[in-house]
Amino acid sequence: MNGEIFNANPTVYASKRSARKSKFEAGQSLWIDEQPELSSESEVEPIDEDEIFDLIRFIADPEHPNSLEELRVVSAEQIKIGDNHIMVEFTPTVPHCGMSTLIGLSIRVRLMRSLPQRFKVDIRVKPGSHQSELAVNKQLNDKERVAAALENAALLETLEKCLEPVGGPNSL
Repeated sequence: MNGEIFNANPTVYASKRSARKSKFEAGQSLWIDEQPELSSESEVEPIDEDEIFDLIRFIADPEHPNSLEELRVVSAEQIKIGDNHIMVEFTPTVPHCGMSTLIGLSIRVRLMRSLPQRFKVDIRVKPGSHQSELAVNKQLNDKERVAAALENAALLETLEKCLEPVGGPNSL
């Protein structure tokens, strides 16, 4: 990154607490429990918007010591779930945010690492919230571009820092 700060003074909001404590917050796997296994391969455990939000809410912003939730970049309302399809919309803090692609990539990688492969994940910038919305969306949803980005050692190091929880139950 070139050291330029795109939003030097973002608005920081208080995190909302879930009504229930998620398995992620409790430090448990979302997919492996001590409950009996499902009776057949065709049965799958459903997932909801709150579980997806719990996975991405504490991702660190690349420019600030705040989580994406605290900056209102992500919210449970911006997550849509269909049949094995998850669509996450995020809102950059400023329309010219140069970190939008990194934020979207952080969301994608967290979900790739956390969800079963049966899910198709789309990551999108909220319509009208970024001046390069179409280009960012194209980059974030192109498998080859994502794979190439994850082969870049410097980018991967920055990405890992973003994926360290900020303000969450597992942070120090």
